[in-house]
Amino acid sequence: MTYIPPFTPDARLFPFRSRWFDADVGRVHYIDEGEGPPILFLHGNPTWSFLYRGIVIRLRKHFRCVAVDYPGFGLSEAPVRYGYTPAEHANVVRSLVRHLDLTDLTIMGQDWGGPIGMRVAVDELERLRALVMGNTWYWPLDSWAMKAFAYVMSSAPMQNQILRKNFFVERIIPLGVKHPLADEVMHHYREAQATPSRRIGAAEFPRQLLESTLWLGTLADEVRERLRNVPLLLTWGVHDPAFPRRFMERFREDFRLTQTALLDAKHYIQEDAPAEIAEAIAGFLTDVPSAPWGATGAAGCDEEAV
Repeated sequence: MTYIPPFTPDARLFPFRSRWFDADVGRVHYIDEGEGPPILFLHGNPTWSFLYRGIVIRLRKHFRCVAVDYPGFGLSEAPVRYGYTPAEHANVVRSLVRHLDLTDLTIMGQDWGGPIGMRVAVDELERLRALVMGNTWYWPLDSWAMKAFAYVMSSAPMQNQILRKNFFVERIIPLGVKHPLADEVMHHYREAQATPSRRIGAAEFPRQLLESTLWLGTLADEVRERLRNVPLLLTWGVHDPAFPRRFMERFREDFRLTQTALLDAKHYIQEDAPAEIAEAIAGFLTDVPSAPWGATGAAGCDEEAV
């Protein structure tokens, strides 16, 4: 059966060619723009590759920019027999990385894109050049605020609001940006999740904040063991109540070489500060050599902040 995407993005806002990867679970949408060292962009909830449009437009002159939609998000197929867990999403992304044979790779993750990207980085370390993380995490929840959010959003009434009323798009996205989004921008987030069946992934992500505790625990251990010497850029929205600056300290504890770009932004930093993020990434990668990190990582290096 031929898969038909939920809608066609406006080329004025999303001026990219849609590409398709036939994963084991279904058809996965991604964009692949520009030439040069590759950067893989991973979104969170309830967004999709559209979130990175302003960054990709600015970086594709010098980098190969790949941004993917997880199954059930964006333009990707929403499989019936799929659990929508971060572990499954990471498997899909890893398969795409291998399919495209991405090497000398930088991975950027925000929100759930952080732990998903870290999982791919650990599993594909020989392909890795650097990491860029913004307003995210990769360890089991240790914040009462996040635990409370997980419990509330996992409750039956809120699950119903997410599935029936598109709560994450209609309420969380507007709360997560410093400046109101234009109607045509919100339209692209709404149309990607226009029906309850397209919102299953958005409903599952908050449940996975607690359900994936063991997965996150294993990931955190492996990040410390295998990624410690990988250069890391933190692009951080300083007005995000869900991921305050203290989250950055956990990254600095586990990574030896970090740079920081503080942004006048809330949670969805890609909407609030695309130009600043693109500039920070370009400057960061100018100083990062191409290097296969191997099983034990690169030689030790000192922490740096900008």
